[in-house]
Amino acid sequence: MEVFGSSGTRGVANEELTPAFVLRVAKAAGTAWQVDRVAIARDTRYTGRMLADAAASGLTSTGTDVDRLGIVPTPGAQGYAEREGVPVIVITASHNPPQYNGIKLVGSDGVELAVTDLEAVEETLLAGEFAVSPWDETGRVRDIDGARDAYIDELLAASNREAISDADLTVALDPGHGAGTLTSPEFFRELGCRVRTVNSQPDGKFPGRDPEPVPDNLGDLGRLVRTTDADIGIAHDGDADRAIFFDENGEFVSGDAALAALAAAQLESGETTVSAVNVSQRLVDVVTNVGADLELTPIGSTNIITRIEELEANGEHVPIAGEGNGGIFFPDYRLSRDGAYTAARFLELVAEQPVSEIVAPYDGYANIRRNIKYESTAERDAMLDAAANHAHAADAELNTRDGYRLDYGDAWVLARPSGTEPLVRVYAEARDADRATELVEEMYETLAEAKADS
Repeated sequence: MEVFGSSGTRGVANEELTPAFVLRVAKAAGTAWQVDRVAIARDTRYTGRMLADAAASGLTSTGTDVDRLGIVPTPGAQGYAEREGVPVIVITASHNPPQYNGIKLVGSDGVELAVTDLEAVEETLLAGEFAVSPWDETGRVRDIDGARDAYIDELLAASNREAISDADLTVALDPGHGAGTLTSPEFFRELGCRVRTVNSQPDGKFPGRDPEPVPDNLGDLGRLVRTTDADIGIAHDGDADRAIFFDENGEFVSGDAALAALAAAQLESGETTVSAVNVSQRLVDVVTNVGADLELTPIGSTNIITRIEELEANGEHVPIAGEGNGGIFFPDYRLSRDGAYTAARFLELVAEQPVSEIVAPYDGYANIRRNIKYESTAERDAMLDAAANHAHAADAELNTRDGYRLDYGDAWVLARPSGTEPLVRVYAEARDADRATELVEEMYETLAEAKADS
């Protein structure tokens, strides 16, 4: 797909992702979907209202009525789609830096569009052949109150409130100034937790930290856990579809370790889980120990969703899926990544034992990641060609499902282009941190030399 990558389309707002572009995407969606009504939601980003206005204009020009939900976490918008039976356009750049914004398209079943459905919208967009309604048949716009409250109610109904409340937990929460600021504090309090917050004011310029919940951005949360004697720290990204954790000592918990712990609690023999090509050995070990199956896809929620739907259509049960970035699916609840729901499922484990003990079996690997930025297609192609040459010359098992993954037995390294930013990402995992660093630096230097020579 030229426009919609691994998780929607994103770019620097008002430069790459302009109101004119969003207008055209909305016109394409209104034309391809051929429905009477579509909802629009957004996160807290500074340009969110501007771009939501453009989307509303595009939809109404095709004769489609619009429900304006305002600021709602992406999983909350998906819940609205499922309840009302209407598609949703979500204006969000998720974890990207503040200057970015983006578009996610959600179907009337509450699920992000699968690849084939995205392609239908993209073909309409690229063809530029949009439905145009007469002036007196253009769509109407209405503001919807209560979408956030309804989302919280759904979360509460799906959570084990009694077990969590009885555990008398203190939660340190960092929603990162994003959409989760308006839902997660109340949700965790309703679960019976004491909640202490940082960066919990909705602010589209993200003054406290960047939206991506990675260790370098979460120092405040670690300190909050320690100073409040919290049982757990929880962080979200900009649209709150991800959850990252800190243990009771204020130490960062790898997203791969959290996914492995949740999978170990959820998976049974004969069931299947789905993850991306950068899957951690932690999850592989859980799957092997349980006697389940593991399916790998290219990186990105769209690809994982598509594969889950294919497996379930064939009668396979997928109780949990996701990636080690905190984006986890529990398809029996809803086929969406949901940071608040993921946190609630993790709190059920914390009700039984401390976070550090929950993840201790999955602490044996070191993960290293570096990004290298490119300014042109020529630079990107040169780096990917160099990665291919490096991969084929290496004494390792090669997987090219998404980029170039080299498995060495004791470690692996992966180089792939980002689906949302002008970056080539390099990941490595090993039991020894020096080994992982060595693999990343070797691949990174190869790419950097190719970029400089391009």
